Amino acid sequence: MKKVITYGTYDLLHKGHVRLLERAKALGDYLIVGVTADTFDRERGKINVQQSLVERIENVKSTGLADEIVIEEYEGQKIDDIKRMNVDIFTVGSDWRGKFDYLSEYCKVVYLERTKGISSTELRSDLREIRIGLVGESSIITKFARESKYVNGINISGVYTENDQKLGNLREMVPFFADNYAALLEVSDAVYIISHPEKHYTHIKEALLHGKHVLCESPISLNNEEWKELNSIADEQGLILMDSIKTAYSMAYDRLCLLAKSGKIGKIYSIDATCTSLSHYDTENKEALRYTWNSFCAWAPTALLPILQLLGTDYTDKTICTHLIDDAPNFDTFTKISFIYPHAVASLKVGQGIKSEGELVISGTEGYIYVPAPWWKTDYFEVRRENQSDNKRYFYQLEGEGFRYELITFVQAVSTGRENSYIAQDISSALCQIMGDYYNSPNTLRID
Repeated sequence: MKKVITYGTYDLLHKGHVRLLERAKALGDYLIVGVTADTFDRERGKINVQQSLVERIENVKSTGLADEIVIEEYEGQKIDDIKRMNVDIFTVGSDWRGKFDYLSEYCKVVYLERTKGISSTELRSDLREIRIGLVGESSIITKFARESKYVNGINISGVYTENDQKLGNLREMVPFFADNYAALLEVSDAVYIISHPEKHYTHIKEALLHGKHVLCESPISLNNEEWKELNSIADEQGLILMDSIKTAYSMAYDRLCLLAKSGKIGKIYSIDATCTSLSHYDTENKEALRYTWNSFCAWAPTALLPILQLLGTDYTDKTICTHLIDDAPNFDTFTKISFIYPHAVASLKVGQGIKSEGELVISGTEGYIYVPAPWWKTDYFEVRRENQSDNKRYFYQLEGEGFRYELITFVQAVSTGRENSYIAQDISSALCQIMGDYYNSPNTLRID
């Protein structure tokens, strides 16, 4: 029996895929089809895949051409599969000609001519584009606009800002700058909001009531009551309201969370997260301060993410200690929160104008996970043991600091009408609750 193997993503299955599989099938007696895993696609930079791995496997099954389906999960797997399954022929489309010649050491390599004029990339591009308006004064908007070019299905419709001093050359990238927020909503299907946190509630509510999906830089609001209201409106309108914390969409961060939850380091007893910057507030420029985020709003959602995702939201006690600037009382130089859980503790440290090691440490009964600075945009972490020879390092590709991965998740949610955020609603709610406690709780300790 002559075995043939081929590989592909098979996203948005089309006649080109089917014809290629038919010709692959004709090369032998038994066809094995490798479908690339989501994580492997992301490692290869294919972040625009519209369908899940399960959907893509079903695509291949539906053709009736595959005698066996395998999942491709890592670089070099093709060699392993060929040797393990005694494959006679490896085949792939001619657009890969020469790329897999190295496999001729293990089996015959055949490049098949592809069907002209059709591809998954073209199909994804032909889907209805989502017009996203940008709202706010942060320089991150420029990064967002730049990263959007790597994601199919997005068109930046315009920008609404009250102050463009930090937006760099954005006017060269986005031709439409709206005079008012309503004008931007008129030409948008969704908005990305990174206005001052005190304005998030108003901007989100207006967008939702106008039928627009929302991706908002966390925190969504500064108290939990507002979050509940906004979330209720989104549900009633059938709209997506999603926290923007790019770290959540980093492959390295996602994997370390999965490892921690799976018991890789035993039972988790402690988490420590630190995010600080030496940049200082310009307290003399009162106009600029109107658009400046304090360190707690800027850093706390990110620092809280691993604590809430790994230990949960049901902490029994927390202590907030903050140092505020005398001539800018809404701005903290440093804030620390300590959490007590029934069987664990956690702490976060955030600051601006103060510097500490920006690391993440997750401690368990069998070892600990260490993520070096800056852990919030890492492509690397370690699982460390008592015996150093048992330590293991993990490396994952990170493109665009995570923005593009966050964007594709948002686009998929809007396109399907299904919430698929990496940040669950209970986490989002807890973030807003802690924000409210920081600003309003009489128990917040303010130090000189």
